[in-house]
Amino acid sequence: MIFEDEPVPGYPLPILPGHSSPGRLERVLRAGSFAVTAELAPPDSADPEDVYRRARVFDGYVDAINATDGSGANCHMSSLAVCALLTRAGYAPVMQISCRDKNRIAIQGDILGGAAMGVCNMLCLTGDGVQAGDHPQAKPVFDLDSTSLLGIARKLRDEHQFQSGRKVTFAPRVFLGAAENPNVPPLAHRALRLAKKIANGAQFVQTQYCYDLPVLKAFLQALEDAGLQDQVFMLVGVGPLRTAKAADWMRRNVPGIHVPDAIIARLAGAQDQTREGINLCVDLIQEIRELKGVHGVHVMAYRQEDTVPEIIERSGVLAGRVPWYPGRDQTPTADRTLP
Repeated sequence: MIFEDEPVPGYPLPILPGHSSPGRLERVLRAGSFAVTAELAPPDSADPEDVYRRARVFDGYVDAINATDGSGANCHMSSLAVCALLTRAGYAPVMQISCRDKNRIAIQGDILGGAAMGVCNMLCLTGDGVQAGDHPQAKPVFDLDSTSLLGIARKLRDEHQFQSGRKVTFAPRVFLGAAENPNVPPLAHRALRLAKKIANGAQFVQTQYCYDLPVLKAFLQALEDAGLQDQVFMLVGVGPLRTAKAADWMRRNVPGIHVPDAIIARLAGAQDQTREGINLCVDLIQEIRELKGVHGVHVMAYRQEDTVPEIIERSGVLAGRVPWYPGRDQTPTADRTLP
């Protein structure tokens, strides 16, 4: 049984032996439980209640909530700000950091700032090009890419130094993540690409949507063949598809998204396509959880966030475990084996 400190605002918190952060996500993964994370769409608003309302949908069903950083090169409330609000309420956020909009000076400052507010998980991303978003006239930065960003973040944490070599007086205590897409050709190179991220400090991975299980299995086998499966926690990306038409649009217009013809046909043949999209997501999660080298799922339910509780409940992946959420009973008699 694991007892952890009350998940309330406050920092620093103690770290268990062998852990790099005091966060709940790392504790769940290292304890061998199947983890669930979800993506919060940041609001086009300065109202903090807009963030809390979106987060409450996930209460009791996810171990951490990703705060996206200008996803798709579109402007929203910043990831750092969303994480600040989430930590204030006691949630476990994953702060996404994109290299598109900031140089290494600003990014290192954000890592320190996020950690100071209690953010324990950081996902290092290169970022989408500005031409994909709503401000194509913006000047991209890309001073770093995701792999070099991981190395800088690890240096801050483990060596207590900025990239320049200047010391920091209190290092960020964070669990570092990377993204990967098993669907992008050449498929044989995806494991080698991830190996570089692991070498630079990636401890967990969240993948792009994986609707093609044979492709995912080949990717996992390549990781095993390269001796990488035991070096990183793998959270596979899943999400409900609303309609066959929407799924077909995604695969034709969103880079890196692969939806097999069989999935389109299954949705198209359903009387209620949205309901079938939920059923499909449940089926995928149940199959994915049985794959060797998978440690959890990352649920991306864009504009369908309210379906996440049903999906997780029906999939059974939590096996009776209830992740912590604001308002959950925190008395000493409560079952807190893995909040």
